[in-house]
Amino acid sequence: MRVLLINGSANKNGNTFSALSEVAKQLEKYGIVTEIVQLGNKPVRGCIACGQCRVKQLGRCVFDDDVCNRIVEKINEADALVVGSPVYYGQPNGALLAVLQRAFFAGADVQNKPAAAVAVCRRGGATATYQTLNIMFEMMNMPVVTSQYWNIAYGRAAGEVTQDLEGMQTMRTLADNMSWLLKKIHADGQPDYPEREPWQGMNFIR
Repeated sequence: MRVLLINGSANKNGNTFSALSEVAKQLEKYGIVTEIVQLGNKPVRGCIACGQCRVKQLGRCVFDDDVCNRIVEKINEADALVVGSPVYYGQPNGALLAVLQRAFFAGADVQNKPAAAVAVCRRGGATATYQTLNIMFEMMNMPVVTSQYWNIAYGRAAGEVTQDLEGMQTMRTLADNMSWLLKKIHADGQPDYPEREPWQGMNFIR
């Protein structure tokens, strides 16, 4: 089993990376393969609602000049997803949201895959960031993996988050719960997912 961890920070080895590394180390104790992919610090596009990914059934974004489609490929290969973000003005990194919105809309294979959000902040705004990331998982039929507390850790200077003992324990408990859920899902080899009704979409105004 494979878990993809997305580091939504522009800082490669900052506090978000440290928090995700704690999750990854704990997952690996259970024999789960992990990979941390960094969003990077190069520009990314926002979705322009062109719909070409759907019209052409590409399974990826029609624009291929940033990190989005590489992340789509890695999501497709993974059995579960952990997305970590620093807090910017009480919200996730805007570039991270842009990439996730495009990836999910374009058809990344996320249905039924366990997912978890991790928020890292200096002081405040972590719960709003955490909730914002979870909204996408809930819309896509992704079981949301919880911990002993919200998946939040605190720190300012690079590496300082490791001094948040409760935060690090929360990351490990998250990994414990994700490992347990993955093993339950894959206990018989082939996952037995719920059968979904055909989507009945409607607008409030006709």
